[in-house]
Amino acid sequence: MGDFVKNDRNRVRRGHKRALYDEETVYRILDSHFLCHVAFEMDGQPHILPTSYWREDNRLYWHGSSASRMIRHLSSGARASVCVTQLDGLVLARSAFNTSANYRSVVCFGVPELVTDDAEFDRQMQLFFDQLAPARWGQLRPMTAQERKATGLLVMEIEDASAKVRAGGPGDADEADWPVWAGHVDIRTVTGAAHVAPEGEKAPLNHKVLPAYHWVR
Repeated sequence: MGDFVKNDRNRVRRGHKRALYDEETVYRILDSHFLCHVAFEMDGQPHILPTSYWREDNRLYWHGSSASRMIRHLSSGARASVCVTQLDGLVLARSAFNTSANYRSVVCFGVPELVTDDAEFDRQMQLFFDQLAPARWGQLRPMTAQERKATGLLVMEIEDASAKVRAGGPGDADEADWPVWAGHVDIRTVTGAAHVAPEGEKAPLNHKVLPAYHWVR
């Protein structure tokens, strides 16, 4: 793996000491989650929308309604940026100014394209669903022709990217005499209880296929 070249688009200007541009860090953060925010401009108006995503090599994938303005606009050659953030903790300092959060974040830039090959569509959908719950795709009812038509799948080659990471406690040791607790509090996302659908359970849930979650690291 190498590094993403720093340029005017991906360079981190504020808190640049926390910036990382190596592919290994960027990919590790991308693979730690499945929720992103996609930003784009349309008719002079900025938009940012949350959606689920996944990565394969240097490409990001996400899907949505083929009739949505995001899918229609971004499949026309428009540029986009994709942001992924993991909140890791609260940083409780001795002052409001130094209070912060621990996090891992990535911003990626590129030009999305519509996946039109049926075999690649199926392969990517299986990759995504099997990341959510291994072996899940093969257990689902097959998609109908109408459902496939109604689903738009976008792929974006990552042209530029940068990561920004904060970890540890507050940097206010010079104020240690101030009489208030200071430190950091971890925040973690975990898998909770499984709740059967109200229509009734048709087959037992294999808890072994539920990740714990494997993207939370």
